Amino acid sequence: MQNDYKRLRTSFEQAASLYQQARPEYPEALFDEFIRVTKLQPGDRLLEVGCATGKATIPLAKRGFQITCIEIGAELAAEARHNLAGDDVDIVTGSFEDWQSEAEPKFDVVFAATSWKWVDPAVRYTKAWQVLRPDGHLVFWNADHVFPEDGDPFFRDIQAVYNELGEGKPVDDNEWTRPGELEDQSEEIEKSGLFEVVHVRHFDWERSYPAEAYIRLLQTFSGHILMEERKRDKLFNEIRVRLQKRSDQSVRRHWGAVLHVARRKQS
Repeated sequence: MQNDYKRLRTSFEQAASLYQQARPEYPEALFDEFIRVTKLQPGDRLLEVGCATGKATIPLAKRGFQITCIEIGAELAAEARHNLAGDDVDIVTGSFEDWQSEAEPKFDVVFAATSWKWVDPAVRYTKAWQVLRPDGHLVFWNADHVFPEDGDPFFRDIQAVYNELGEGKPVDDNEWTRPGELEDQSEEIEKSGLFEVVHVRHFDWERSYPAEAYIRLLQTFSGHILMEERKRDKLFNEIRVRLQKRSDQSVRRHWGAVLHVARRKQS
């Protein structure tokens, strides 16, 4: 099980050249809320856990914050350095669990965008607490696939292909999470004893993908990266065939995110 986790966690290296282009942008409103709740000011110091190629780093760097990023993938870190050249950002290659901060004073915010789940649960809250200043904040969110009532039927239809390949998920309405129903991790945060949840908000947005753009997106997901090549080729070919039959030759994918903001407790 641990080996599977490690394979999944490091698989994104194989998609380093695609990640920045293929992955969706996060809503501007999410960053506005992030900054409003944490009361950040230009020049404040942020630590990002798992920056990948800088999808969340770039918007925050442009707003004038000093950012240190910890990225376990060397190729992803190299892409991030290229994308953030000229910004006040330092990118360190390594794992958050092993990283040791030499910075004083400590950080105003530790944040993670679609990466917090890849940090060891036994370590992540303790490590974030240790590197934050008193009353600093921990902020994290994921970008997940959600399925509104009027969403694109493509995803349910294509499950037959995944099932045929032995890569399907159980046919259960609970597996088709609607907007606003993504997991709220407040209980986990509070259980750490180190943070007090001060804000939780759901965001959702939609993007339309032509066939090749959608395939590039899938190529940045760990499950598809690690799929057997013959299965992946068959799946991608079927996606092309199905979308070519549509008048707009594209698919609508709905995204959701739950922004969690927690304040560091005193020791």
